[in-house]
Amino acid sequence: MGQKVHPFGFRVGITEAHRSRWFAPKALFGSLLVEDYKIRQYLDKRLNRTPPFAAVSDILIERTRDELTVIVKTARPGQVVGLRGAGSESLTKDLQTMTGRKVVLKVVEIKNPDLDAKLIAESIGEQLKKRANFRRVLKMRAESSMQNGAKGIRILLAGRLGGAEMSRTLDTRLGSIPLSTLQANVEYAVAHSFTTYGAIGVKVWVFKGLFTEHDDDQTHSSAAGGRARARGRR
Repeated sequence: MGQKVHPFGFRVGITEAHRSRWFAPKALFGSLLVEDYKIRQYLDKRLNRTPPFAAVSDILIERTRDELTVIVKTARPGQVVGLRGAGSESLTKDLQTMTGRKVVLKVVEIKNPDLDAKLIAESIGEQLKKRANFRRVLKMRAESSMQNGAKGIRILLAGRLGGAEMSRTLDTRLGSIPLSTLQANVEYAVAHSFTTYGAIGVKVWVFKGLFTEHDDDQTHSSAAGGRARARGRR
């Protein structure tokens, strides 16, 4: 049996910052954890599964005693913010109703969608739904990522590929994917494509190079767990 470690979980607190950043007493922890899950599910359904598709790849949540900050990483910030900010206002009101707390919504633009594992996996899933040739789709996406600066990429498909009677897997690799190197910035994502002949799983690993001390961006903050403990080389 293959024993696999999640690339993000492996690096949390070392070279990766937490996606939920808050502390809570034992009595509140469970309810806040469920609330985080519901927020992510709601935003994914509203921004990724219904038009206009906003290409959201990650949702980060920070909490203080009376304020909830939601950071949305998206390739199409205009679709989230909406005309004159109407979209973000509507989202903020809905989240405030859902949680009963003051909500601050921050939108962070993904400069290069071809290097984001989640967006690559989702776009492959959409193309498979439209009955595109899966071999061509994999080759094009992998080559596009490498041309846009990735040091390595691996894409794994599993299911009834091309409507075949038996399910199988198809693996494409370009460059290197150093999964055991903590200093390596490896992004991993899973997406599901629900086709007429069954579900097809899409897994994507993208190696962007080694972490340096200058990797901080708008999604890192001074909140609990918002900054990894050791970013630079030792």
